[in-house]
Amino acid sequence: MKPEIQLNRTLSLAQVVFLGLAWMTPMIYFTTYGVAFETSRGMLTQAYALAFCAIFFTALSYGAMARRFPTSGSSYTYAGKAIHPKAGFLVGWSVLMDYLFSPLIAYLMFGIFMHAQFPSVPAAVWIVLINLVLTAVSALGIKFSAALSKTFVLLQIVFIGFFCAILAKRLIDGGIPGNPLEPFLQTEVPLSVLLAGASIICFSFLGFDSVTTMSEETVNAGKTVPKAILLIILIASVIYLTTSYITQLAFPGLQLPATDDAAFELMKLVGGAGLSALFITVLVFAIFTQGLASLTTVTRLLYVMGRDSELPKRTFGYLHPKFKTPLFNIAVVNGFALLALVIPLDMALTFINFGALTAFFFVNLSVIAQLYIRDRKRSAADTIRYLLFPLVGAFIVGWLLSLLDGHALMTGLAWIIAGAAYKIWRSKGFKRPFLAAKPAIAEELRSDKRL
Repeated sequence: MKPEIQLNRTLSLAQVVFLGLAWMTPMIYFTTYGVAFETSRGMLTQAYALAFCAIFFTALSYGAMARRFPTSGSSYTYAGKAIHPKAGFLVGWSVLMDYLFSPLIAYLMFGIFMHAQFPSVPAAVWIVLINLVLTAVSALGIKFSAALSKTFVLLQIVFIGFFCAILAKRLIDGGIPGNPLEPFLQTEVPLSVLLAGASIICFSFLGFDSVTTMSEETVNAGKTVPKAILLIILIASVIYLTTSYITQLAFPGLQLPATDDAAFELMKLVGGAGLSALFITVLVFAIFTQGLASLTTVTRLLYVMGRDSELPKRTFGYLHPKFKTPLFNIAVVNGFALLALVIPLDMALTFINFGALTAFFFVNLSVIAQLYIRDRKRSAADTIRYLLFPLVGAFIVGWLLSLLDGHALMTGLAWIIAGAAYKIWRSKGFKRPFLAAKPAIAEELRSDKRL
């Protein structure tokens, strides 16, 4: 009998962090700048601080569940083991919508930006090109993907540091106008406006959860993945808060349009045409990296759902014997991503947030169900960590869900209904047992022995 092919466990803490940052994309600060600036009335520093506080509780929940179940599958695995396999499937199906459309959006944005730089080449050519390139890169293995992600994430961080350095020199030469703590302490803009801005900015932090889908490719995942989640959140927060703080100090009365062009206008204001050209170049690399990281995430989720027989196992649960990568899933996702040739960007974006927030909500509940109720971790400190904090996280995420527009909510609900119908059909009315993956069970038993 042939030994079962498994994912290669090669990723270090640094590699996991860079893959998470690649999915999150540090340059997203600029791509969402116009809308976030307008919604928060220019008070981006306070809005980012509130967004960090809002997402931090959910990040703690992901870390706790990654420590308890150091297997791939993310929210699908956590909800399935802590609440019920049926809940796990529906949560996994929900977040699958988010993960499926993430590569598509990255390819679409790549095509848009490259066409803007080279008008003679149609956007469709660039979309097909990045699709083929990332198919090849992903097929070679996650270690190569991690190395590439590290290089391009560092490029983004260097650019943001350069941008902040220009503003810092401006402040040193001209002096700080007004109170240096004003970006944090202003009270003219009401809290309701700041919260509205934070609700938009929260989506800049989406992606920290993606690293939990790589647990079975991570060395000592039970310790590495929780650390990576916190590091990703903290690094992103430092980048966002530092950039917004220095920008707000340098331009206290800045007025910009709430459009995609706001970031370009800011670049021209700070560094002229040279900085604007550099910004476009780095942004293209950032989109490429985000496409690679999101492709890695969704193919691993599909692999785990296939391995668990929630999806057809012989296809979605297949790994290439040499590269140890889910080649069929890579082909399926990139085939789906070719819809970028016909779907407009604003329509594709409506599919993203519902799935991510639904997953966040159920991961918070999973902490309570597994660690507080089932594992009976109920000391004073544990009650705070495994009951109070997840409740706060679930409340905040529920509030963010309520802020989604009606079209996004209806689309998300329709997707869940389709998933439930598929599961009922596949399991003949939920009569077949839910199969658990052997690698996941073995890893869980090893984890239990360490507890």
